[in-house]
Amino acid sequence: MKNIYLIGGTMGVGKTTVCQILKKELPDCVFLDGDWCWDMHPFQVTAETKQMVMENICFLLNQFIQCSAYKNIIFCWVMHEQEIINEIVSKLQTNGCLVHKISLICGAEELRKRLQRDVDAGIRTEDVIPRSIARIDLYRKLDTEKIDVSHMTPEQTAKQIVEITNPLFGS
Repeated sequence: MKNIYLIGGTMGVGKTTVCQILKKELPDCVFLDGDWCWDMHPFQVTAETKQMVMENICFLLNQFIQCSAYKNIIFCWVMHEQEIINEIVSKLQTNGCLVHKISLICGAEELRKRLQRDVDAGIRTEDVIPRSIARIDLYRKLDTEKIDVSHMTPEQTAKQIVEITNPLFGS
C-alpha cells in the first residue's frame, strides 16, 4: 500500500519546509512541490497555464505512484479550494494507495511574522502578506485533516503528520 500525502496551506505557512523534513522521515519517499511547476518568468496565471500546471502535476504524481521504488509520495501546494484537491485526486491512479489530504493552518499574526521574515530576507515581496492572510479561512472549509502549526516547529508538524496518517510508523 502506497501513501499519497496532499499537503496544502496558504503561502508562508511552512508547507515546503515540513515536506522536506517529512521526505527524510518516511521510507522510500519522493516529494513534489507544486510551486516547482509554476516557476516561470513572468509569472502568468491564465486558463492555459493553469491547465498545463495541473496536467504536469498529475503526470508527475502518477509517475511516482507507478514507480515501485516509492512507497510514500508527498505533494504540497497552496490548494485553497476543494475543487483543486478534487481535480488532482480524480486524475491520480490511486488503486493500492491511501490518499491523505492535509491542510496546514496558522493564526494571522504568526503567519504575518513568518512571511515578514521571508520579506526581510528577500525571499518574498511585501504584497504576499495580505494575500496569504486573506486565504487562511478558506482552509478551514476544506475536506482535509487540519493541523494548526501556529505554535509548532516544522519538525513537530512532520511528526504529527506521520502520527495521524500512520500511527504504527509514528510510534
